[in-house]
Amino acid sequence: MTDGSARHPDDSFHVFDTTLRDGAQREGINLTVADKLTIARHLDEFGVGFIEGGWPGANPRDTEFFARAAAELDLGHAQLVAFGATRRAGGSAAQDPQLRALVESGAPVITLVAKSHDRHVEMALRTTLDENLEMVRDSVAHLRAQGRRVFIDCEHFFDGYRANRDYALAVVRTAHQAGADVVVLCDTNGGMLPSDVREIVADVVRSTGARIGIHAQDDTGCAVANTLAAVDAGATHVQCTANGYGERVGNANLFPVVGALEIKYDRRVLPPGSLVEMTRISHAIAEVVNLAPSTHQPYVGVSAFAHKAGLHASAIKVDPDLYQHIDPELVGNTMRMLVSDMAGRASVELKGRELGYDLSADRDLVGRVVARVKEQESLGYTYEAADASFELLLRDEVRGSRERFFTLESWRTISEQLPDGSAGNEATVKLWAKGERMVATGEGNGPVDALDRALRTALERIYPQLADLELVDYKVRILEGQHGTGSRTRVLVESADGTGTWSTVGVADNVIAASWKALEDAYSYTLVKAGLQPED
Repeated sequence: MTDGSARHPDDSFHVFDTTLRDGAQREGINLTVADKLTIARHLDEFGVGFIEGGWPGANPRDTEFFARAAAELDLGHAQLVAFGATRRAGGSAAQDPQLRALVESGAPVITLVAKSHDRHVEMALRTTLDENLEMVRDSVAHLRAQGRRVFIDCEHFFDGYRANRDYALAVVRTAHQAGADVVVLCDTNGGMLPSDVREIVADVVRSTGARIGIHAQDDTGCAVANTLAAVDAGATHVQCTANGYGERVGNANLFPVVGALEIKYDRRVLPPGSLVEMTRISHAIAEVVNLAPSTHQPYVGVSAFAHKAGLHASAIKVDPDLYQHIDPELVGNTMRMLVSDMAGRASVELKGRELGYDLSADRDLVGRVVARVKEQESLGYTYEAADASFELLLRDEVRGSRERFFTLESWRTISEQLPDGSAGNEATVKLWAKGERMVATGEGNGPVDALDRALRTALERIYPQLADLELVDYKVRILEGQHGTGSRTRVLVESADGTGTWSTVGVADNVIAASWKALEDAYSYTLVKAGLQPED
């Protein structure tokens, strides 16, 4: 394991990531050691300065992580950080087993959590305020003597400051005087607001002379704002997690914090060329933790630069900056135009351009597409979430007729309950393709799966391009009834072929019929994407 220190000559500002420790405390996240190593590589590639790997000695998984990191991680930018606590009350740092485990982890940097709220010292640690200061002093000095760089996390600092300012400041001074490089002020309960953070951090910087960091939880929805407020007040070390993962509602989100620092503050906190990797890294880490990427996350969400309103589209057609705070390409994202019943001509033209069609010279065509979209959405279709179905609709209008790679004669599904309690599902499709009539059946986990398998069986022989097609997501929504108790069903299908993903939509009076329409579009779009023409 290399520590990246030789490649970080500028130590004036720290981006410190704690996804592997604090972020892993989010409900629903359970990282293996292999997961943690993969995420560490992603974070290092992004260019953060410090990666907090966990608490060695406190649990076997984190101990194993540091052991494997020494052999398997080759960090190009980041330094690995081990997390622990100050020594126990009444003991000595030199004899403390958890401090020994921190040193044995091999991490060049160690973060120690320390109590800075007087009530926590007396009630949680069950010791005196003076002994707590000695625990901080002794622990920091011991680790410094072992050649480690030390950061101190002052737990519950802001609440402690409000309760007993003098004592909270005494903890900061003690850590600083003992040799801690950074003293991090933690909003552990996440209850602070930016104006208060700015005022308190400024006071700490002015009163102690210590280098100050910020660790903000997001319980008021202000973690990113609180982090930036702390920077405004003089903090030069920010602790964040990828995608805001963390306990309860999460931590300050690494990507909006870094985006703001780099783009809004014009502060170079990443290696050159790293910012453009932000969206990719965010999504890659989401895949590792097995959580769907947040579509509406600032900077990196797929909807971060998506435009739906016709008024917006008209302005963006003139200049994209009129309704975007940055160029999305700066952070590796893209602008998207959403087509819906709110769409006007500008929305359709821009969406067409995005898909590779220049519609600017054909006002009649644009008018037909707008009218078709509004008509279809009145029936329950939604094209903002189904770009592939919209492209097929657009191609139909450009050609003046429907593109058909196959023509349906009929489909049928059968669901049966078997004696052992399990269910059986079978589908039969009859269709024509390239002048040939085909009849195929399929069995599946449900009627839609069976229908998909039957359709694949029928078409793969004459369209081998379908071999890599995979249905990766399936959503059903029952639409509000329009006639008494009647209702319609909308189905969204997400497909992939190893090179990309796309979504299609179908609407009908029942879920199977709606699913067929979405499947039909998915198969047709796959063949369009492969460059085929209906007559091929």
